[in-house]
Amino acid sequence: MSRKYKSRKKLPTEPVSIQIDSLSHEGRGVGRIEGKTVFVDGALPGETVEMQYLSQRGKFDEGRVTSIQVVSEQRVTPECPYFGVCGGCSMQHLSSNAQISHKQSILQEQFTHFAQTQPQEWLPPLQADLFHYRRKARLGVRHVMKKGRTLIGFREKYSNFLADIGHCPVLSKQISNLIVPMSQLIDGMETRFDIPQIEVSSGDNLVALIVRHLKPMPLTDQQKWQDFAKQHGVVVYLQPKGPDTVHRIWPENEADAQLSYQLDAFDVTLLQQPLDFAQVNASINRKMVPYAIDLLDVKPTDQVLDLFCGLGNFTLPLATKAQYVVGVEGVAEMVERGKQNALHNGLTNVDFYQADLTTDISKAEWNQRQYQKILIDPARSGALEVIQNIVRLAAEKIVYVSCNPATLARDAGELVKAGYQLKKAGVMDMFPQTTHVESIALFEKN
Repeated sequence: MSRKYKSRKKLPTEPVSIQIDSLSHEGRGVGRIEGKTVFVDGALPGETVEMQYLSQRGKFDEGRVTSIQVVSEQRVTPECPYFGVCGGCSMQHLSSNAQISHKQSILQEQFTHFAQTQPQEWLPPLQADLFHYRRKARLGVRHVMKKGRTLIGFREKYSNFLADIGHCPVLSKQISNLIVPMSQLIDGMETRFDIPQIEVSSGDNLVALIVRHLKPMPLTDQQKWQDFAKQHGVVVYLQPKGPDTVHRIWPENEADAQLSYQLDAFDVTLLQQPLDFAQVNASINRKMVPYAIDLLDVKPTDQVLDLFCGLGNFTLPLATKAQYVVGVEGVAEMVERGKQNALHNGLTNVDFYQADLTTDISKAEWNQRQYQKILIDPARSGALEVIQNIVRLAAEKIVYVSCNPATLARDAGELVKAGYQLKKAGVMDMFPQTTHVESIALFEKN
C-alpha cells in the first residue's frame, strides 16, 4: 500500500504518566516522554500527572490531564464549574499571582528574543478585578434539538460545539445574568435556528445586545426582543448581514441607548457605540490610563501625540494634563467618536485625525508639529510601520501600550536602535484567567 493511503497511526488509549517542567505561552504544561516534547492541557509546572493523548505530531505531542499524582502549590480550585470544558478561558486552575508572574516571564522572554534587551526597571504588575471583568464578548448561539433548548456562550475546548453553560464568572455580572433569560427567549422564537451569535457590550450604565440573524426576523420575534429589552433594561440591535446593517430596535430614543463609561481620575466620560473598540476590562482600564499618563510625566506645557487613539480613551485624559493633544486613528468612525467625546467633555485643546498609520504619514498636517510626549496603543500587529515617524519626531518620552508582547518587543528593538532607552516595562492583567498578555513600556530619548 502506498504511503498516501496508509492509515494514520492510532493514538495510545491508556493514560501515561508525565512530569511537567514548565508552562507554555498558551498555558499548557510542558514535559517530555522519551525525549519528545508533550504539551498537556490542565497541567502545571512541578506536577506529575496522568494524561490522555490528543494528538501525536512529528516534533511534539499533545494531551490533557486525566489525573494528578503530584499537585502544584500554585494550583487552585477554578471558580467556574464549566472550566476545562468551556474554552472561554484556560488558566483558572492557576493562582492569580502565578498567572501574572507567568505573563511577565513571557514579556521578559520576548524582549530578549526580539530586542536583545531588558528594561532598566520592571514595573509592578497592574491587577484589578479577577472575575466578572469582561464587558465585551461575542457569544455563540445554537438551538440544540436533542437538548430541547438554546445554548449561549463560548465553544468547548477542542470542539466546535458550544459549551452548555448557565453563567460565566469572567463576563460582567450584568451580561452573565442574561445568558439563561436570552436562551429561554430564543427557545420560543420562530427564528431560533437562525441566530448564530449575540455580541454583547456594556458601559457603566447599560448593556447592549447585537443579535445576528441569518434569515429575516418576523415582527413577532422582533416584538419578543423589544419586550425582553424593556424587562431587563438593555439595548437591542439586530444585524441581518454585515456590520453596516446593525440597527437598533429598542429603545426608540437614541439618548436612552447611549453607552458610556467614566474615568473618574480625570472627570472624563467616554461615549461609545456597541461595535466600537473599547478596553474589555473596565477596572484595569481605570488604573491603566492614569498609570500610562504618569509614566509619560505630562506637563502643562507639553504637546502630546496619541497614536491608534480609538474613541479617546487616553487622548481625552491626556488633554486634561497637557497644553495640546492630537489623537490619530485609522477608523473614521472612531475619529468622529473622539471628536464627539471631546465636545461632550468640554475639551478644546485636542484634535482628532484619521490616518492609515501603516502608510507614509510624513506630510500629514498633524505630523508637522513638535511633540514632547507620544503614547501608542496599537493592535496586535504592533506599530512597526510608524516607528520611523516616531523616531523622526524625537519626542522625549514614549509610552507603548501593547496587547501582544512579541510585537512590543520587536518594536522596542527598533526604538533602541534609533537612540531610545527602554526604561521601564511591566504587565497588566487585562484578561485574568486567560493567557492574554497586556503590557506597557516607557522609552526615553538618549
